Amino acid sequence: MKKGIILLSALMMTLNIRAQEMYVFNETQRPQLTQAGAEHLASLAFHCIQTEYPNKLGHVILDATQVQEPMDLHPAFYGCFDWHSSVHGHWMLVKLLKLFPEMENAEAIKKAINQNMTAENILAEVAYMKAPLHSSYERTYGWAWIFQFANELKTWDNPQAKVWLTNLQPLVDHLRGNFMDYLPKQTYPIRTGVHPNTAFALGFALDYAQLIGDTEFEELLVKRSKDYYLNDKNYPAYLEPNGTDFFSPSLLEADLMYRIMDAKEYNSWMKNYLPQIPENILNPAIVSDRSDLSLVHLDGLNLSRAWCMLGIAKHLNDKNPQKKQMLDAAERHLKDALPNIASGNYSGEHWLASFAVYALSR
Repeated sequence: MKKGIILLSALMMTLNIRAQEMYVFNETQRPQLTQAGAEHLASLAFHCIQTEYPNKLGHVILDATQVQEPMDLHPAFYGCFDWHSSVHGHWMLVKLLKLFPEMENAEAIKKAINQNMTAENILAEVAYMKAPLHSSYERTYGWAWIFQFANELKTWDNPQAKVWLTNLQPLVDHLRGNFMDYLPKQTYPIRTGVHPNTAFALGFALDYAQLIGDTEFEELLVKRSKDYYLNDKNYPAYLEPNGTDFFSPSLLEADLMYRIMDAKEYNSWMKNYLPQIPENILNPAIVSDRSDLSLVHLDGLNLSRAWCMLGIAKHLNDKNPQKKQMLDAAERHLKDALPNIASGNYSGEHWLASFAVYALSR
C-alpha cells in the first residue's frame, strides 16, 4: 500500500510539473500553449475518444429496439463519457495537430479520428438526430461544438482534414437547420452555467456562419443575440457561481456580444451591462471534490472564465481598468485550473483538456 501511495504521489507531481509547462505568457499577457502542454492534453482525449464506458447517454428510448450499446447509437461520438465531450475531444485533437504537427503520437491520433469520422458513422449520427423525440438531443451545447469542430477542419489545409469535413458536413447541415427552426421559437434565452446556455451556442454558431459566409444563418443569430441581450443592464454577476457551473453566464454573454458590435458600441454596452466586476468573478472557483461528476465542473468554470475574459479584454478600450482586471484574472484562473486537469479522475479528465486548449489557443 505504501509503495502505491508513493507511486501515485510521484505521478501527480509529474502531472503538476507538466501542467506548469503547458503555457507561457507573452509580452501582451496572452497565454501561449507549448508543445509539451499540447502532448499532455492530447493524451487525455486520445485515451477517451474510443473509450465506450463509462457512458452517459441522455437517450430517449422509443421502443425496445433502441436499447443499444453507445457505439451502436453513436458510432462516431460514443467515447469520452458523453456525446458532447467526444465531439469537443475530437475538436481538440484536430486543433493540436494543426498547431503542433510534430506532436508525439500524431499518427496514432489521426488513425483514431479516421476510424470514428467515417461517412457512414456520421450519417448514422444524423439518422439518430432525425428520429422522433430526438430533435432536441444535445441542444444546444453539443450542436455548438459540432460547429466549432467544422471550423477547425475548414481552416486546416490538410488532405485528411478535408475528408473529415466532407464526412462531417451532413451533421453540420442538419444542426444548422435545427438552429434555424428552433431560434425563432425560443422566446427567452437560457441563462445557465451548464450545457443549455444560449449565449455560448450563439457564439460558436456565429463563428461558423461568419467563417463560411452563411449570411442567412448569421442574420438570424445576430438578431436573436440582440433580442436576448442587447438591453441587459447591471447583470447580477455577484450571484455566480452556482455549485455545478462550468460556464459563467455573465461572461459568456459579454463574450458573445463583441461578435456583433463595433468597438464603440461594445464598450458602451459593457459599461451598462457590467459596470463593476465582482470579486467572485475575478477569483477562481474552489473545487472541493474532483471525483464528483458535478463538482468538478468548477474546474471547467475556471477555464471558460479565462477564455471569456481574454476575449472580452481584447475588445475593451485600453483606458478601461476592466481590461487589466480581466487579463490578470484570466492568468489566475489558468494557473489554478491547469494543474488539475489530469487529476486521475475520469470525471474531469474526459473533458477538461478541451476547455484548456480553447482557453490557451484564443
